[in-house]
Amino acid sequence: MKNFTKILSLLLALAMLLCFPVAASAAEVGDATIDESKTGSLTIYKYDLTNAEKDGVWDSSYVSTGVFDQTGVNDVLGGAVRAGDTDTQSDLGNGEVSYGYAIKGVEFTYVKVADVVQFSESEADNRADSHVEVLYAIDKTKGADFLKALGLENGLNRYTNADQLDSSKYFYQSDVLIDALAARLEANSTVVKNALEAYSAEGGGTAMPLTDSYGKTQAADLALGLYLVVETKVPEMVVSTTDPFLVSVPMTSVDGSNATDGGTRWIYDITLYPKNLTGIPSLEKTLREQVTDTGKNGGSAADITDGYAHTGTASDGDVIDYQIISTLPSITSESTYLSCYTFVDTLSKGLTYNKGDVVLEFFTDAACTDSVAKWTEADGKFTVSYNTTSAGESVMTIEMSAAGLSEINTSKAVYTDASMVNSGFSDCTVRIAYQATMNSDGSVVYGDTGNPNDVVLIWKRSSQDYYDTLVDDCHVFTYGIDLTKLFSDGNGDFSKVEFLIQNKTDNFFVKAELNEDEGVYYVVDHVAAEADATHFVPVKAADSKGKIIVKGLEDDTYTMTEVRTDSGYVMLKQGIDVVISQTETTDLCDFYDSDVLGLIQNDPRYASIIKDTGDLHNMPQAHLEHKLLTASAAVDGKKVNMVEDNGSRNAEAPLTVVNTRGFDLPKTGDNGTMMFTVIGILLMAGAASVIVLVSRKKRSV
Repeated sequence: MKNFTKILSLLLALAMLLCFPVAASAAEVGDATIDESKTGSLTIYKYDLTNAEKDGVWDSSYVSTGVFDQTGVNDVLGGAVRAGDTDTQSDLGNGEVSYGYAIKGVEFTYVKVADVVQFSESEADNRADSHVEVLYAIDKTKGADFLKALGLENGLNRYTNADQLDSSKYFYQSDVLIDALAARLEANSTVVKNALEAYSAEGGGTAMPLTDSYGKTQAADLALGLYLVVETKVPEMVVSTTDPFLVSVPMTSVDGSNATDGGTRWIYDITLYPKNLTGIPSLEKTLREQVTDTGKNGGSAADITDGYAHTGTASDGDVIDYQIISTLPSITSESTYLSCYTFVDTLSKGLTYNKGDVVLEFFTDAACTDSVAKWTEADGKFTVSYNTTSAGESVMTIEMSAAGLSEINTSKAVYTDASMVNSGFSDCTVRIAYQATMNSDGSVVYGDTGNPNDVVLIWKRSSQDYYDTLVDDCHVFTYGIDLTKLFSDGNGDFSKVEFLIQNKTDNFFVKAELNEDEGVYYVVDHVAAEADATHFVPVKAADSKGKIIVKGLEDDTYTMTEVRTDSGYVMLKQGIDVVISQTETTDLCDFYDSDVLGLIQNDPRYASIIKDTGDLHNMPQAHLEHKLLTASAAVDGKKVNMVEDNGSRNAEAPLTVVNTRGFDLPKTGDNGTMMFTVIGILLMAGAASVIVLVSRKKRSV
């Protein structure tokens, strides 16, 4: 019976343990006190949590515990396939790679700011009871700038009762340091970040290695104490550094997503997963024909929507207005200062830059209405250089100078209030305006292939080995007319024929110049007066036909009027209407395929699954895709099949004009003419006889 009772008691005890689990046990004595003989380590993993949250692979409710979390963090973020990518590996701007959402190229700097001391008081120290707590001893000289940045200059709010411990140090409770840092960051984040970044870099701090392809960096063999950790270098996609933070080595364990033994032990090897705000700038290039008489724009120099588009048409000799619009990324402290913001612009060889007219203007709004700064090249804030590619394309590079970058990073023209978070022209929009002229020669591409004009933006942050690019482009199209001139009997003189071409849509006459070697007229201007217009004379071709090939006409309605032909042939009764039209195709410009680096920042043009359009700096970026154009033509209201030019389809509207012979008139000296003469003489003689007879009768009367 006793044995049965023992067994029953044991089963009941076991059941109670299973049904009512006890709380975590307290730490052993060895874990509950700091082992002064040990050193510590700090391991940091940097992940792009901004995009991880947007892509739905990360939950911001995660609570970090200071303990390495392989399954909960590293596998989830380091082994993930980024939205818009095809595998776990992303190619970086400098040719290296990162994995998953890891951010490579971040530098943290740490500096020990205090020793950890345990302070005891009793009734002998004018207290009502005995008192023991942990304090942090900060050297008065070495920590002066640190305390100043926190608003604790000259030992403000220190624990004065501990002054007796060491006259060279100030002693602080952790709550005072935590609250002071938080309050200062909230009041003026940029100023405080700059101050602490400078203090850590210049006050004996140690820079950790740049985060690797897995976002990892580590510092080992750390002396025990309180450390300030700041981000001192970031790659291009980081728009806001992690706020400077304090970490105690060792630290008391805390409960969180991967730990349940909070408050029971000291952790010497600490793992952190700090968050960055990430994003990218924007970039868009558009064009328009400069002249206002075409009706395609209102002539406004300030309105970024006035006729500007990714595709447009123009005539040879026209000036084209170009604009490049880019929203700058956020700038929050010196660590996020831009060290490079360069535009590389390329024109097709059929266009030529009008050098010396580049203007940069900065605006606080995306619509470019609130201007805060306007630069020309003479201001020294940027440089412009030109070169030519092996393919004959013209390249213009606009590079910010040191003075320009300084103003972009530090200007007080935009952010002036006391709670400033951003710096310089952070999140402002820059508009670059310049002009180019469409050439009047065979370098221009006529027809559907068009003349592409692209731009690449290259930008870097303080971690200068890391950069990224954005691309955009636009296309300008132009066309021609291919007129074949014939005489019905094949005997006419082409040099005696002349045509005028009038643009009926915009009410101007076409002026062109003949390239005699090619036998092609290239448009050079449009003129209001008919007297200034070109008289187009057919060029005799090898097949004995006359040709008037006119290249460089925009999509409009043209009237071709024959104003002269060879003698003996009949001119056209009226002018010929030639209509050149454009429509969008379903073909998308494939230029964006070259922007492989955009995947790193989850560029929305690739990542169609973006779930969040909230207040994320510079994200999502405008969806930049545009459809190309195709041309068609009609002659006197009847559709014609346009012909290609050098492989470019739908380049020229073809038509044939035939002059027929005029009706023959009798020639002087023919028999018919002689008869008329004889009859005339006889009539005149008869009339004379009648006059004589009448005169005689009057006399006889």
